[in-house]
Amino acid sequence: MSPFAIIALILILARAITELWLSRLNQRHVRGNANEVPPAFRGIIDETTYRRSIDYTLAKSRFGDIANVFDVVLLIAVLFSGVLPWAFARFSASFGNSTLALAGFLFITGVALSILALPFAWYAQFKLEERFGFNTTSVKTWLLDRVKGFLLALLLGYPLLALVLKLIEWTGANWWLWASAVVIAFQLLMLLVAPAVIMPLFNRFTPLPEGTLRERLFALAQRTDFPARSIEVMDGSKRSRHSNAFFTGFGRFRKIVLFDTLIAHLTQPELESVLAHEIGHYKKRHVIKLLGLSIAGVFVAFAVIAWLAHQQWFYRAFGFEYQPGFAAANLVPAMLLFALLAETISFWVSPLIHILSRHFEYEADSFAHATMGETESFVQALRKLSEKNLSNLTPHPLYSGFYYSHPTLLERERALR
Repeated sequence: MSPFAIIALILILARAITELWLSRLNQRHVRGNANEVPPAFRGIIDETTYRRSIDYTLAKSRFGDIANVFDVVLLIAVLFSGVLPWAFARFSASFGNSTLALAGFLFITGVALSILALPFAWYAQFKLEERFGFNTTSVKTWLLDRVKGFLLALLLGYPLLALVLKLIEWTGANWWLWASAVVIAFQLLMLLVAPAVIMPLFNRFTPLPEGTLRERLFALAQRTDFPARSIEVMDGSKRSRHSNAFFTGFGRFRKIVLFDTLIAHLTQPELESVLAHEIGHYKKRHVIKLLGLSIAGVFVAFAVIAWLAHQQWFYRAFGFEYQPGFAAANLVPAMLLFALLAETISFWVSPLIHILSRHFEYEADSFAHATMGETESFVQALRKLSEKNLSNLTPHPLYSGFYYSHPTLLERERALR
Protein backbone atom coordinates (compact mmCIF):
# COMPACT_ATOMS: atom_id res chain seq x y z
CA MET A 1 0.00 0.00 0.00
CA SER A 2 1.41 3.37 -1.05
CA PRO A 3 1.94 6.22 1.44
CA PHE A 4 -1.03 8.19 0.09
CA ALA A 5 -3.27 5.13 0.23
CA ILE A 6 -2.35 4.78 3.91
CA ILE A 7 -3.11 8.48 4.49
CA ALA A 8 -6.47 8.15 2.72
CA LEU A 9 -7.34 5.06 4.77
CA ILE A 10 -6.40 6.83 8.01
CA LEU A 11 -8.58 9.84 7.08
CA ILE A 12 -11.55 7.60 6.27
CA LEU A 13 -11.19 5.66 9.53
CA ALA A 14 -10.62 8.87 11.52
CA ARG A 15 -13.85 10.30 10.16
CA ALA A 16 -15.74 7.06 10.91
CA ILE A 17 -14.39 6.86 14.46
CA THR A 18 -15.16 10.55 15.06
CA GLU A 19 -18.73 10.12 13.79
CA LEU A 20 -19.30 7.12 16.04
CA TRP A 21 -17.75 8.93 19.00
CA LEU A 22 -19.92 12.02 18.42
CA SER A 23 -22.99 9.81 18.09
CA ARG A 24 -22.28 7.97 21.35
CA LEU A 25 -21.46 11.27 23.07
CA ASN A 26 -24.81 12.67 21.97
CA GLN A 27 -26.68 9.49 22.96
CA ARG A 28 -25.23 9.66 26.48
CA HIS A 29 -26.09 13.35 26.71
CA VAL A 30 -29.68 12.75 25.56
CA ARG A 31 -30.14 9.80 27.92
CA GLY A 32 -28.79 11.93 30.77
CA ASN A 33 -31.72 14.33 30.23
CA ALA A 34 -34.32 11.61 29.68
CA ASN A 35 -35.71 11.12 33.19
CA GLU A 36 -37.65 14.37 33.29
CA VAL A 37 -38.39 17.35 31.10
CA PRO A 38 -35.53 19.86 31.54
CA PRO A 39 -36.56 23.06 33.39
CA ALA A 40 -36.18 25.17 30.23
CA PHE A 41 -38.87 23.12 28.46
CA ARG A 42 -41.38 22.67 31.26
CA GLY A 43 -44.69 24.11 30.21
CA ILE A 44 -43.56 23.93 26.57
CA ILE A 45 -43.69 20.19 25.99
CA ASP A 46 -45.51 17.51 27.96
CA GLU A 47 -43.64 14.58 29.49
CA THR A 48 -45.10 11.96 27.11
CA THR A 49 -44.08 13.89 23.98
CA TYR A 50 -40.66 14.62 25.46
CA ARG A 51 -40.14 10.90 26.13
CA ARG A 52 -41.09 10.09 22.54
CA SER A 53 -38.63 12.70 21.26
CA ILE A 54 -35.89 11.01 23.32
CA ASP A 55 -36.81 7.59 21.92
CA TYR A 56 -36.95 8.97 18.36
CA THR A 57 -33.57 10.67 18.70
CA LEU A 58 -31.89 7.56 20.09
CA ALA A 59 -33.49 5.26 17.50
CA LYS A 60 -32.32 7.49 14.62
CA SER A 61 -28.88 7.74 16.14
CA ARG A 62 -28.45 3.96 16.55
CA PHE A 63 -29.66 3.36 13.00
CA GLY A 64 -27.35 6.10 11.74
CA ASP A 65 -24.39 4.34 13.40
CA ILE A 66 -25.16 1.13 11.51
CA ALA A 67 -25.60 2.99 8.22
CA ASN A 68 -22.33 4.90 8.73
CA VAL A 69 -20.38 1.71 9.43
CA PHE A 70 -21.81 0.16 6.27
CA ASP A 71 -20.86 3.24 4.23
CA VAL A 72 -17.30 3.20 5.54
CA VAL A 73 -16.83 -0.52 4.91
CA LEU A 74 -18.24 -0.11 1.40
CA LEU A 75 -16.02 2.91 0.68
CA ILE A 76 -12.88 1.12 1.86
CA ALA A 77 -13.78 -1.98 -0.16
CA VAL A 78 -14.44 0.04 -3.31
CA LEU A 79 -11.28 2.14 -3.00
CA PHE A 80 -8.74 -0.47 -1.96
CA SER A 81 -9.96 -3.80 -3.36
CA GLY A 82 -8.98 -3.00 -6.94
CA VAL A 83 -12.57 -3.29 -8.18
CA LEU A 84 -12.60 0.22 -9.64
CA PRO A 85 -9.56 -0.11 -11.93
CA TRP A 86 -10.74 -3.61 -12.89
CA ALA A 87 -14.23 -2.34 -13.75
CA PHE A 88 -12.82 0.67 -15.62
CA ALA A 89 -10.51 -1.55 -17.71
CA ARG A 90 -13.31 -4.02 -18.50
CA PHE A 91 -15.75 -1.23 -19.34
CA SER A 92 -13.24 0.52 -21.63
CA ALA A 93 -12.41 -2.75 -23.39
CA SER A 94 -16.09 -3.41 -24.03
CA PHE A 95 -17.40 0.06 -24.86
CA GLY A 96 -14.30 2.06 -25.78
CA ASN A 97 -13.12 5.43 -24.52
CA SER A 98 -15.60 7.71 -26.24
CA THR A 99 -17.05 10.58 -24.24
CA LEU A 100 -20.46 8.89 -24.08
CA ALA A 101 -18.93 5.61 -22.90
CA LEU A 102 -16.81 7.25 -20.19
CA ALA A 103 -19.79 9.29 -18.97
CA GLY A 104 -21.70 6.01 -18.89
CA PHE A 105 -19.04 4.45 -16.65
CA LEU A 106 -19.26 7.30 -14.14
CA PHE A 107 -23.05 7.24 -14.25
CA ILE A 108 -23.34 3.46 -13.82
CA THR A 109 -20.84 3.49 -10.94
CA GLY A 110 -22.88 6.14 -9.14
CA VAL A 111 -26.11 4.24 -9.71
CA ALA A 112 -24.57 0.98 -8.48
CA LEU A 113 -23.40 2.58 -5.24
CA SER A 114 -26.78 4.25 -4.68
CA ILE A 115 -28.58 0.92 -5.16
CA LEU A 116 -26.52 -0.56 -2.32
CA ALA A 117 -27.86 2.16 -0.04
CA LEU A 118 -31.52 1.52 -0.88
CA PRO A 119 -32.17 -1.03 1.92
CA PHE A 120 -31.16 1.59 4.49
CA ALA A 121 -33.43 4.20 2.90
CA TRP A 122 -36.29 1.70 2.89
CA TYR A 123 -35.78 0.77 6.53
CA ALA A 124 -35.58 4.42 7.59
CA GLN A 125 -38.87 5.19 5.84
CA PHE A 126 -40.97 2.11 6.50
CA LYS A 127 -39.64 0.96 9.85
CA LEU A 128 -38.11 3.88 11.74
CA GLU A 129 -40.39 6.69 10.56
CA GLU A 130 -43.38 4.32 10.63
CA ARG A 131 -42.65 3.36 14.23
CA PHE A 132 -42.93 6.98 15.36
CA GLY A 133 -45.97 7.81 13.26
CA PHE A 134 -44.28 10.01 10.65
CA ASN A 135 -44.40 7.83 7.56
CA THR A 136 -47.31 8.35 5.19
CA THR A 137 -45.52 7.07 2.08
CA SER A 138 -46.87 4.03 0.28
CA VAL A 139 -44.49 1.45 -1.16
CA LYS A 140 -45.70 2.45 -4.63
CA THR A 141 -44.87 6.13 -4.05
CA TRP A 142 -41.48 5.24 -2.58
CA LEU A 143 -40.60 3.09 -5.60
CA LEU A 144 -41.90 5.68 -8.07
CA ASP A 145 -39.74 8.35 -6.38
CA ARG A 146 -36.66 6.21 -6.99
CA VAL A 147 -37.60 5.50 -10.60
CA LYS A 148 -38.28 9.20 -11.27
CA GLY A 149 -34.99 10.14 -9.62
CA PHE A 150 -33.12 7.65 -11.79
CA LEU A 151 -34.79 8.89 -14.99
CA LEU A 152 -34.03 12.52 -14.12
CA ALA A 153 -30.39 11.61 -13.46
CA LEU A 154 -30.30 9.81 -16.79
CA LEU A 155 -31.92 12.68 -18.71
CA LEU A 156 -30.06 15.52 -16.99
CA GLY A 157 -27.02 14.17 -15.14
CA TYR A 158 -25.68 11.86 -17.84
CA PRO A 159 -25.62 14.54 -20.60
CA LEU A 160 -23.94 16.95 -18.17
CA LEU A 161 -21.23 14.36 -17.44
CA ALA A 162 -20.73 13.80 -21.16
CA LEU A 163 -20.43 17.55 -21.80
CA VAL A 164 -17.88 18.00 -19.01
CA LEU A 165 -15.77 15.16 -20.42
CA LYS A 166 -16.05 16.59 -23.91
CA LEU A 167 -14.76 19.94 -22.63
CA ILE A 168 -11.54 18.17 -21.60
CA GLU A 169 -10.89 17.31 -25.24
CA TRP A 170 -12.01 20.69 -26.55
CA THR A 171 -10.20 23.01 -24.14
CA GLY A 172 -7.10 21.15 -22.90
CA ALA A 173 -5.33 22.52 -19.82
CA ASN A 174 -8.11 25.00 -19.04
CA TRP A 175 -10.84 22.35 -19.13
CA TRP A 176 -11.61 22.72 -15.43
CA LEU A 177 -12.51 26.41 -15.81
CA TRP A 178 -14.94 25.62 -18.62
CA ALA A 179 -16.32 22.61 -16.75
CA SER A 180 -16.90 24.73 -13.64
CA ALA A 181 -18.74 27.35 -15.70
CA VAL A 182 -20.95 24.72 -17.36
CA VAL A 183 -21.84 23.03 -14.06
CA ILE A 184 -22.64 26.38 -12.42
CA ALA A 185 -24.79 27.40 -15.40
CA PHE A 186 -26.61 24.08 -15.10
CA GLN A 187 -27.23 24.65 -11.37
CA LEU A 188 -28.62 28.13 -12.04
CA LEU A 189 -30.85 26.76 -14.78
CA MET A 190 -32.17 24.11 -12.40
CA LEU A 191 -33.10 26.84 -9.89
CA LEU A 192 -35.43 28.22 -12.57
CA VAL A 193 -36.65 24.95 -14.06
CA ALA A 194 -37.03 22.79 -10.95
CA PRO A 195 -39.98 24.65 -9.34
CA ALA A 196 -42.00 24.57 -12.56
CA VAL A 197 -41.01 21.22 -14.07
CA ILE A 198 -39.18 18.88 -11.68
CA MET A 199 -40.79 19.44 -8.28
CA PRO A 200 -44.35 18.85 -9.63
CA LEU A 201 -43.20 15.39 -10.74
CA PHE A 202 -42.94 14.43 -7.06
CA ASN A 203 -45.55 16.58 -5.32
CA ARG A 204 -48.79 18.36 -6.05
CA PHE A 205 -48.76 22.15 -5.72
CA THR A 206 -52.05 24.03 -5.41
CA PRO A 207 -52.67 27.75 -4.89
CA LEU A 208 -53.44 28.71 -1.31
CA PRO A 209 -57.24 29.09 -1.22
CA GLU A 210 -58.82 32.51 -1.02
CA GLY A 211 -59.34 33.64 2.54
CA THR A 212 -57.83 35.49 5.46
CA LEU A 213 -54.63 33.41 5.54
CA ARG A 214 -53.87 34.11 1.88
CA GLU A 215 -54.62 37.82 2.34
CA ARG A 216 -52.46 37.93 5.45
CA LEU A 217 -49.46 36.27 3.80
CA PHE A 218 -49.66 38.38 0.63
CA ALA A 219 -49.92 41.50 2.80
CA LEU A 220 -46.73 40.39 4.58
CA ALA A 221 -44.96 39.86 1.23
CA GLN A 222 -46.05 43.32 0.08
CA ARG A 223 -45.08 44.92 3.40
CA THR A 224 -41.57 43.44 3.21
CA ASP A 225 -41.19 44.11 -0.52
CA PHE A 226 -40.88 40.39 -1.24
CA PRO A 227 -41.74 39.72 -4.92
CA ALA A 228 -43.78 36.52 -4.75
CA ARG A 229 -45.83 35.44 -7.76
CA SER A 230 -47.87 32.91 -5.82
CA ILE A 231 -48.34 31.15 -2.51
CA GLU A 232 -48.79 27.41 -2.96
CA VAL A 233 -49.54 24.46 -0.74
CA MET A 234 -47.50 21.29 -1.22
CA ASP A 235 -48.91 17.90 -0.31
CA GLY A 236 -46.06 17.04 2.06
CA SER A 237 -48.44 14.73 3.92
CA LYS A 238 -48.18 12.41 0.92
CA ARG A 239 -44.84 11.21 2.30
CA SER A 240 -44.45 12.36 5.89
CA ARG A 241 -46.08 14.17 8.80
CA HIS A 242 -43.01 16.40 9.18
CA SER A 243 -43.60 20.09 8.36
CA ASN A 244 -41.72 22.76 6.44
CA ALA A 245 -42.00 25.97 4.43
CA PHE A 246 -39.72 27.52 1.80
CA PHE A 247 -39.59 29.81 -1.18
CA THR A 248 -38.13 28.77 -4.48
CA GLY A 249 -37.31 30.20 -7.89
CA PHE A 250 -35.94 33.56 -8.97
CA GLY A 251 -37.45 36.83 -10.17
CA ARG A 252 -40.94 36.48 -11.60
CA PHE A 253 -40.78 32.72 -11.05
CA ARG A 254 -40.40 33.04 -7.25
CA LYS A 255 -43.12 31.39 -5.20
CA ILE A 256 -43.80 30.68 -1.54
CA VAL A 257 -44.47 27.03 -0.64
CA LEU A 258 -46.15 25.81 2.55
CA PHE A 259 -46.46 22.14 3.47
CA ASP A 260 -50.07 21.14 4.09
CA THR A 261 -48.89 19.66 7.39
CA LEU A 262 -47.54 23.07 8.41
CA ILE A 263 -50.90 24.74 7.74
CA ALA A 264 -52.62 22.05 9.77
CA HIS A 265 -50.34 22.56 12.80
CA LEU A 266 -50.00 26.35 13.07
CA THR A 267 -52.31 29.29 13.60
CA GLN A 268 -52.45 32.15 11.09
CA PRO A 269 -50.16 34.48 13.14
CA GLU A 270 -47.69 31.61 13.55
CA LEU A 271 -47.74 30.87 9.82
CA GLU A 272 -47.17 34.55 9.12
CA SER A 273 -44.16 34.57 11.45
CA VAL A 274 -42.70 31.47 9.75
CA LEU A 275 -43.09 33.15 6.36
CA ALA A 276 -41.46 36.29 7.77
CA HIS A 277 -38.49 34.13 8.76
CA GLU A 278 -38.24 32.72 5.23
CA ILE A 279 -38.49 36.22 3.75
CA GLY A 280 -35.72 37.21 6.15
CA HIS A 281 -33.40 34.79 4.35
CA TYR A 282 -34.20 36.58 1.09
CA LYS A 283 -33.89 40.12 2.47
CA LYS A 284 -30.59 39.34 4.18
CA ARG A 285 -29.29 37.87 0.88
CA HIS A 286 -28.58 34.49 2.46
CA VAL A 287 -29.63 32.67 -0.72
CA ILE A 288 -27.20 34.72 -2.82
CA LYS A 289 -24.40 34.25 -0.28
CA LEU A 290 -24.92 30.47 -0.13
CA LEU A 291 -25.12 30.36 -3.92
CA GLY A 292 -21.81 32.24 -4.09
CA LEU A 293 -20.30 29.74 -1.65
CA SER A 294 -21.59 26.88 -3.80
CA ILE A 295 -20.13 28.45 -6.95
CA ALA A 296 -16.75 28.85 -5.24
CA GLY A 297 -16.97 25.21 -4.13
CA VAL A 298 -17.51 24.05 -7.72
CA PHE A 299 -14.42 25.92 -8.92
CA VAL A 300 -12.31 24.57 -6.05
CA ALA A 301 -13.51 21.02 -6.69
CA PHE A 302 -12.64 21.09 -10.38
CA ALA A 303 -9.30 22.80 -9.69
CA VAL A 304 -8.40 20.01 -7.25
CA ILE A 305 -9.48 17.33 -9.75
CA ALA A 306 -7.38 18.99 -12.47
CA TRP A 307 -4.36 18.97 -10.16
CA LEU A 308 -4.88 15.39 -8.99
CA ALA A 309 -5.21 14.25 -12.60
CA HIS A 310 -1.49 15.00 -13.04
CA GLN A 311 -0.30 13.16 -9.91
CA GLN A 312 0.93 9.63 -10.56
CA TRP A 313 0.92 8.80 -6.83
CA PHE A 314 -2.80 9.59 -6.65
CA TYR A 315 -3.71 7.14 -9.42
CA ARG A 316 -1.40 4.38 -8.26
CA ALA A 317 -2.57 4.62 -4.65
CA PHE A 318 -5.90 3.16 -5.80
CA GLY A 319 -4.65 0.78 -8.49
CA PHE A 320 -5.12 2.92 -11.60
CA GLU A 321 -2.50 3.35 -14.30
CA TYR A 322 -1.51 6.96 -14.82
CA GLN A 323 -1.69 8.25 -18.40
CA PRO A 324 -0.47 11.80 -19.15
CA GLY A 325 -2.42 14.13 -21.43
CA PHE A 326 -5.87 15.67 -21.62
CA ALA A 327 -7.85 12.78 -23.03
CA ALA A 328 -11.07 12.29 -21.09
CA ALA A 329 -10.10 8.68 -20.32
CA ASN A 330 -7.06 9.92 -18.41
CA LEU A 331 -9.09 12.18 -16.13
CA VAL A 332 -12.11 9.98 -15.41
CA PRO A 333 -10.35 8.03 -12.59
CA ALA A 334 -9.40 11.32 -10.88
CA MET A 335 -13.03 12.50 -11.07
CA LEU A 336 -14.36 9.25 -9.67
CA LEU A 337 -11.82 9.01 -6.84
CA PHE A 338 -12.35 12.67 -5.89
CA ALA A 339 -16.12 12.10 -5.72
CA LEU A 340 -15.62 9.10 -3.43
CA LEU A 341 -13.18 10.92 -1.12
CA ALA A 342 -14.90 14.32 -1.08
CA GLU A 343 -17.27 13.53 1.79
CA THR A 344 -14.38 12.41 4.00
CA ILE A 345 -12.74 15.82 3.56
CA SER A 346 -15.95 17.87 3.75
CA PHE A 347 -16.85 16.25 7.09
CA TRP A 348 -14.05 18.17 8.80
CA VAL A 349 -15.15 21.43 7.17
CA SER A 350 -18.84 20.99 8.00
CA PRO A 351 -18.66 22.72 11.44
CA LEU A 352 -17.52 25.93 9.72
CA ILE A 353 -20.36 25.73 7.20
CA HIS A 354 -22.85 25.11 9.99
CA ILE A 355 -21.58 28.12 11.95
CA LEU A 356 -22.41 30.27 8.92
CA SER A 357 -25.79 28.56 8.45
CA ARG A 358 -26.77 29.07 12.09
CA HIS A 359 -25.72 32.72 11.86
CA PHE A 360 -28.09 33.09 8.90
CA GLU A 361 -30.89 31.46 10.90
CA TYR A 362 -30.40 33.91 13.76
CA GLU A 363 -30.54 36.81 11.29
CA ALA A 364 -33.74 35.48 9.71
CA ASP A 365 -35.24 34.99 13.19
CA SER A 366 -34.37 38.58 14.05
CA PHE A 367 -35.96 39.79 10.81
CA ALA A 368 -39.15 37.88 11.63
CA HIS A 369 -39.21 39.47 15.10
CA ALA A 370 -38.75 42.98 13.69
CA THR A 371 -41.32 42.43 10.94
CA MET A 372 -43.98 40.95 13.21
CA GLY A 373 -43.36 43.50 15.97
CA GLU A 374 -43.53 40.69 18.54
CA THR A 375 -41.78 37.44 19.35
CA GLU A 376 -44.47 35.19 20.72
CA SER A 377 -45.96 34.01 17.39
CA PHE A 378 -42.63 32.80 16.04
CA VAL A 379 -41.60 31.25 19.37
CA GLN A 380 -44.89 29.35 19.51
CA ALA A 381 -44.38 28.18 15.92
CA LEU A 382 -40.90 26.91 16.76
CA ARG A 383 -42.20 25.11 19.84
CA LYS A 384 -45.05 23.44 17.95
CA LEU A 385 -42.79 22.33 15.10
CA SER A 386 -40.21 20.95 17.52
CA GLU A 387 -42.97 19.05 19.32
CA LYS A 388 -44.63 17.73 16.15
CA ASN A 389 -41.28 16.71 14.60
CA LEU A 390 -40.01 15.16 17.87
CA SER A 391 -36.85 17.26 17.54
CA ASN A 392 -33.87 16.56 19.76
CA LEU A 393 -34.21 19.28 22.39
CA THR A 394 -31.02 18.41 24.29
CA PRO A 395 -28.23 17.66 21.79
CA HIS A 396 -24.63 17.66 22.96
CA PRO A 397 -23.06 21.00 21.89
CA LEU A 398 -20.18 19.30 20.09
CA TYR A 399 -22.59 17.03 18.20
CA SER A 400 -24.84 19.90 17.15
CA GLY A 401 -21.75 21.83 16.06
CA PHE A 402 -20.86 19.10 13.59
CA TYR A 403 -24.33 18.25 12.33
CA TYR A 404 -26.88 21.01 13.00
CA SER A 405 -27.40 23.67 10.35
CA HIS A 406 -30.03 25.32 12.59
CA PRO A 407 -29.70 26.46 16.21
CA THR A 408 -31.57 24.40 18.79
CA LEU A 409 -34.97 25.55 20.04
CA LEU A 410 -33.48 26.79 23.32
CA GLU A 411 -30.72 28.73 21.55
CA ARG A 412 -33.23 30.41 19.22
CA GLU A 413 -35.55 31.35 22.07
CA ARG A 414 -32.69 32.85 24.07
CA ALA A 415 -31.58 34.92 21.08
CA LEU A 416 -35.11 36.13 20.33
CA ARG A 417 -35.88 37.09 23.90
